[in-house]
Order: sequence, then structure tokens, then C-alpha cells
Amino acid sequence: MSALPGELRKLPAFVRRDFLVAWSYRLPFVTDWVGLAFQAFMFYFIGLMVDPGKLPTFGGEPTTYLAFVAVGIAIAAFMTLALGRVSAGIQQEQLAGTLESLLMTPTSPATIQLGTVVYDLIYVPLRTAVFLVVIAVAFGLDFYASGLLPALVVLLAFIPFVWGLGIASAGATLTFRRGSGAVGLGIGVLVLFSGAYYPLDLLPSWLASLAELNPITIAVDGMREPLLGGTGWEGVGKAVAVLVPLAVVSLTLGAVAFRSALRRERSRGTLGLY
Repeated sequence: MSALPGELRKLPAFVRRDFLVAWSYRLPFVTDWVGLAFQAFMFYFIGLMVDPGKLPTFGGEPTTYLAFVAVGIAIAAFMTLALGRVSAGIQQEQLAGTLESLLMTPTSPATIQLGTVVYDLIYVPLRTAVFLVVIAVAFGLDFYASGLLPALVVLLAFIPFVWGLGIASAGATLTFRRGSGAVGLGIGVLVLFSGAYYPLDLLPSWLASLAELNPITIAVDGMREPLLGGTGWEGVGKAVAVLVPLAVVSLTLGAVAFRSALRRERSRGTLGLY
């Protein structure tokens, strides 16, 4: 416990390093936001063809397709970015030849795991919130301002779940060197059947029932209720109560997977190889 303050003092160094690296490559910042804007623009025209009667109501309030899908776009983009950054952080350390030397320092593996994503834990939620505000202003969407904070709480409860998956993905990267493809496919399937882009009622009943158990579905619906239905904190409690235990399980399994991969590569002497 006495070493904890010392470990925490190392995290700003990780944030500064990742910020400087990200700022030195400005094009990804631009293309990331351009990609989000393109999706919003495309779904705006798709929404013109969607029958509003097919859309669910939130808090008894009807909604437009663009408002409905905007939350889904934000969560899907968050999943892709967050998971990619966690595994890419370990991969980059391997490619640069700094992973083994970093692990030889008196820094705990937990600090290194957190350090590789702490910049994104700050940037990604801000990016998601800014995207929702900008798209609401640009397209005149009727988001409830009172729902921004409750929706952010749902997102914060969802982040550790994604982080746990990312740590497991980083463990796969340590072992298999290229494990991001399988992770990307799995996340694509989860997003596809999450109701992010279309109402789950359109699915067969048995598949819709399974989709409602999807953590992404829980996060998306938990954010839509306060933003689109104006339910405030009332619609958030259930989502947070489900996401927090899932986050604990995800973090635990991810940490075990990463430590196992780390121990295996160290014993084989292949930790620095890519």
C-alpha cells in the first residue's frame, strides 16, 4: 500500500508521453473527426427513409432516427477507438523495442496497463460528449441537456468493461503478436446486435432477447433514456447496476489474461520480440 502513491505519480508521465505522440501525428485526429462527421451525414439521409413509427420511444417521447443512431455511433466509435488504443499501446512498445526495458523498471504491471490507456480514459469520454453536443447543434437534434450528466455516468460505468476487454486483447497481442483482427471481429458482432444502428424489435424475437443481454445494448439504451427521453437519473440506475459488475468481471479476467501472457513470454525470453 505504501508503494501506491509512487505508482500513481508515474501516470502523468504516461499521459504526457501519449499526448506528445498523438500530437506529433495530427492527421489521425482530423480523420477520426471527419469519419464521425461522415457517419452522421450519411445516417441523416438514411433517416429520411426510415418510418418514425418503427422507432422506439424513450421516456414516452418519440425520437428521430438520427437522434436514435447518434448515440449508437458514439458508443460504437468509442468501442473501436478504445479497444484499438489499448492493444496498439502494447504493440507499439514491442515494435519500438521498449516493452522489455519498460517492464524491467521498478513499475508494477498494473501501472503499465493503466498507463497505456490513461490518456484515452481522459480523451475518449470527452470526445464522445463533444461529438453528441456538436451533432445535436449541427442537425438540430432534441437531446435533453439534463440527460448529459446521467448519460456520462453510464459511459463512465461502461469504460472499465471495455478496458478489461482491451487488456485481454493486449495479452493476446503479447502472445500471438497479431490478435487485433479477432478482437475487431468480435466487437463488430457485438455492435451489430446491440441496437446501436437499428431497433432490436426488427430482429427475430429469440435474437432480440439475446441482444438485450449485450453490454453494449445496455450502455446504448442507458444513454438514450436520459438524452432522448429526458428521464434524468431515473433511467440510469438499472444500466449502471448491470454495467458495474460486468466491468469488474471484465477487468479481472483481462488482468489475469495479461499477466498470464506476460509470465509466459518472460519465461520463454520472447517478450521483446514482435
